[in-house]
Amino acid sequence: MASSALKAHLKTLKAHRNRLKRKHMRELFEDAGRFAGYSICMEDFLFDYSKTRLDEKARDALIELAKSARVERGREQMFAGRKINETEGRAVLHTALRHSSDNPVMVDGEDVMPKVRAVLARMRAFADDVRSGAYKVTGGKVTDVVNIGIGGSDLGPAMAALALSPFHDGPATHFVSNVDGADLHDTLKKVKPETTLFIIASKTFTTQETMRNALSAQKWTQDQLDSKKSGIHFAALSTNLERTREFGIDDDRTFGFWDWVGGRYSVWSAIGLSVMIAIGPNHFADFLSGAEEIDTHFRDAPLAENIPVMMALLGIWHRNVWGFASHAVLPYDNRLARFPAYLQQLEMESNGKHVMMNGKEVTEDTGAIVWGEPGTNGQHAFYQLIHQGTSVIPCDFLLAAKPQEQMADHHALLAANCLAQSEALMVGKTLEEATAELKAKGMDKAEVKRLAPHKVFEGNRPSCMFLYRELDPKTLGKLIALYEHKVFVQGVIWGINSFDQWGVELGKVLAGELIPMVKDADAINGKDASTEGLLKTFHALRG
Repeated sequence: MASSALKAHLKTLKAHRNRLKRKHMRELFEDAGRFAGYSICMEDFLFDYSKTRLDEKARDALIELAKSARVERGREQMFAGRKINETEGRAVLHTALRHSSDNPVMVDGEDVMPKVRAVLARMRAFADDVRSGAYKVTGGKVTDVVNIGIGGSDLGPAMAALALSPFHDGPATHFVSNVDGADLHDTLKKVKPETTLFIIASKTFTTQETMRNALSAQKWTQDQLDSKKSGIHFAALSTNLERTREFGIDDDRTFGFWDWVGGRYSVWSAIGLSVMIAIGPNHFADFLSGAEEIDTHFRDAPLAENIPVMMALLGIWHRNVWGFASHAVLPYDNRLARFPAYLQQLEMESNGKHVMMNGKEVTEDTGAIVWGEPGTNGQHAFYQLIHQGTSVIPCDFLLAAKPQEQMADHHALLAANCLAQSEALMVGKTLEEATAELKAKGMDKAEVKRLAPHKVFEGNRPSCMFLYRELDPKTLGKLIALYEHKVFVQGVIWGINSFDQWGVELGKVLAGELIPMVKDADAINGKDASTEGLLKTFHALRG
């Protein structure tokens, strides 16, 4: 049992923590080879974890934990199509969606690759037709695509479309997810009904928020166009052909995927159709290729030289050994603005679990609170807490060496800020250094004594750096796949199922019960005093 492996190794790991507590990272960097020894390079992609409170003995202990938890065995089971999502009886094979070799990928004795390739070919043909104008809507060529979905059916494609906006040469893309009518309303104001294509993304075609938005979009289209022709303005990403047909979407505009593709792992599937239409099938193929490169690295690289394995082990080290509850993702690329939100779902929905695979309560904390914003905006918002707050927050920095556009010295300033923040978190500033700095400014002794403590930075705060040539489709594919495999490794070590999400279900059930009560005050019944009080106040405020 993987969690018992963690329990068995914690005493040793905490002994290493106690030993390292007596050292500042400045001391660790007295070793001239530290950067080389604590970074992993894959051609034009570098993962640097040298600025963490880790030494060779502690790293070796973490590798032993991974071996004891049988991470390598779990990894092979996943790639082999075993039903490692045991609570739902499903395989976990998002990796098959970017698998390009002729080797079969088996699930229940069937090679799934012919079906994967067939859907990808249909996506490519449809995307080409939409982009070229061969597929026509009421007003002719499609000018705007609106993806309507939620969760993995929105976060993945919305994040990727923004990240890859320099590669857009197709219709403009828009994303609607929130059932708040403002989301759809504000999007519809930007598009023309006669040249807009809506993509409805819901595997079951029953997702409450998505279908409410889809029906409203359909009515808007029908109200402004000939209702008999409105169906050509809609495509579906779903496996429920009965419901898509009822909605008025022909089968040739419906693209399916499989139950071994989890929602938060689905951007590689038909869910990525809006991205493919925006950037073109060839760039989408590069996106898949980047992810596949990481799949190969994850399977083949030794544990100590394996980027997602080391990402996961550092997460365990920080969460379970040091007790750091939060993790910041700080992309120094404005187009990765939605990447932290994407990772929130990937990590927190996957590993926010309190029950192990055997049905018993976990004995150690699982998951971390994932959050972040792009630099340099974050520096002028929350970095104060990261540098001088009472909680230590490990950080991931992401930086491209080469920008997509050349604008004066913008990128030099951006890169310098990113590297400086990483350095500052590590080195900090001692009281002696702060005192000397203030004295050098000519301040009197009393003023120096008063101000110096406020200028102290503890430093010794861990961060990792992802440094890559440029943010292109292949690089984005690599980044996403790295975090996917990190989540998997951590789930194995914690002994939990990273591929279900039962915690989401209760709120859905209760929302269904509450809808009649929200619509009609006379229907309020059987709720706790707080919920009933809120409902009554809600109706009173509505008038």
